[in-house]
Amino acid sequence: MPAAPPKKLRSTEWFGSNDKNGFMYRSWMKNQGIPDHEFDGRPIVGICNTWSELTPCNAHFRKIAEHVKRGISEAGGFPVEFPVFSNGESNLRPTAMLTRNLASMDVEEAIRGNPIDAVVLLTGCDKTTPALLMGAASCDIPAIVVTGGPMLNGKLGGRDIGSGTAVWQLHESFKAGEIDLHHFLSAEGGMSRSAGTCNTMGTASTMACMAEALGTSLPHNAAIPAVDARRYVLAQMSGARAVEMAREGLTLSKILTRAAFENAIRTNAAIGGSTNAVIHLKAIAGRIGVPLELEDWARLGRDTPTIVDLMPSGRYLMEEFYYAGGLPAVLRRLGENGLLPHPDALTVNGRTLWDNVREAPSYNDEVIRPLTNALIDDGGIRVLRGNLAPRGAVLKPSAATPALLQHRGRAVVFENLEHYKQRIVDEALDVDADSVLVLKNCGPKGYPGMAEVGNMGLPPKLLRQGVKDMVRISDARMSGTAYGTVVLHVAPEAAAGGPLAAVRDGDWIELDCEQGRLHLDISEAELAARLAAPLPSAGNAMPGGYQRLYVEHVLQADEGCDLDFLVGCRGHEVPRHSH
Repeated sequence: MPAAPPKKLRSTEWFGSNDKNGFMYRSWMKNQGIPDHEFDGRPIVGICNTWSELTPCNAHFRKIAEHVKRGISEAGGFPVEFPVFSNGESNLRPTAMLTRNLASMDVEEAIRGNPIDAVVLLTGCDKTTPALLMGAASCDIPAIVVTGGPMLNGKLGGRDIGSGTAVWQLHESFKAGEIDLHHFLSAEGGMSRSAGTCNTMGTASTMACMAEALGTSLPHNAAIPAVDARRYVLAQMSGARAVEMAREGLTLSKILTRAAFENAIRTNAAIGGSTNAVIHLKAIAGRIGVPLELEDWARLGRDTPTIVDLMPSGRYLMEEFYYAGGLPAVLRRLGENGLLPHPDALTVNGRTLWDNVREAPSYNDEVIRPLTNALIDDGGIRVLRGNLAPRGAVLKPSAATPALLQHRGRAVVFENLEHYKQRIVDEALDVDADSVLVLKNCGPKGYPGMAEVGNMGLPPKLLRQGVKDMVRISDARMSGTAYGTVVLHVAPEAAAGGPLAAVRDGDWIELDCEQGRLHLDISEAELAARLAAPLPSAGNAMPGGYQRLYVEHVLQADEGCDLDFLVGCRGHEVPRHSH
């Protein structure tokens, strides 16, 4: 059969004509020293870079970008690097989640408005991965994810400590009087001792695994340490593959299918992944037009064992995870046990997910456990519903205390984060180990941005008594590096008039994870009366600017917290000329 005609590339609409417009576009690019032969119709591949010194997880991305460029050039492409908003979790206030959607808008418009035939997405810190995938999905062009990789293991006193996780552990120990200030602060340098993202199975590592399970990155992208030379090899290979994808027309809509999202949800259960993946996958799916609901997490996560023994759920860190075989080893174990829903799902290298992992080796059964020796037999994210969360809430059982997964206790209520900080240290606070800590007005609209404050620190007076965990409920998120019996993402949130706003001190609350139930033990009439009364305004958003736009248009947690007008794919049609 005759070969298929070459696919017409978007970039030819800029550089492929000899009229006034073609002249201008080429001439202006030539001020960078680009010769005539570079404009011969070769694929132009964008490198979407979230490098920033204010995003320490991504501060090494300039070097990664250089290796991506090598791959693009050697495959006959034309590399063009461009910056987008870098919403790093570590420094950005009030929360990087507030600007995830803003970053996605930056990505979308940068791709669509420029002569880009394919794009390499350089992601790392938590929100950069969903933001870049959301923006690229709204354009539906060929795209491949290259993650910056996790940090090396943290070290303190001769033992390994996990980024993020160590903060929560050590701070609670300090408040309990178990360690002194010197010991607490001595962990700062040792916890973060190389370039890269958090080395636990936090949100950054979870979303890197999600990108790989979705098929949007090459095998092993999720786990190679940031400073390992193989990270740069993968970057170069990804750049070369992006050129081929442009020629093949392998767009994101061919990869981000319903099957791909189901594979990712099952994978999240197996790795003990972050609850933040629930929100981010929903948002990405919404951009590409794939229906995804909380019930899918309940259905696909149920009875899936957690087999990756990483902090915060387990013992090890991402460095060991990579040396043990990385995500391909996990996917192989799932597939061999009939737990990979769609092994034939397509990935960015043109092969199926199963083709990529069917022979993947596993080198350490302590880190990547056999299913017969799982860390937790049923590790999928729990979806909870009831009169306290009509549209749902979530809990991560692999990071929770089993004895608290069925619990009834009296509410101790905090109206906002400042109220919590003021009240939690009060030695006269009426609270005991069976109480349920309830935090309001920390959701998408109320905070605004839905900050990672749901894993409330315990009252110091209880910590000194040896209490290590309590049931906590909020409309907030929590860091993927955190742990505890923490109910998150309550929807609708308090600031949107959800039942969480009606909870008062002393109310009895029932949690039953097995049955998926979260119940406020008051009558329907009493609940309706409380919600009918005027509720105090959260009042935390700025009166203008992006925060106003966000609060007016953000969707609730069960809908992915995207802005309502951003949902959907708007395609990659070439815009009208600028001159």
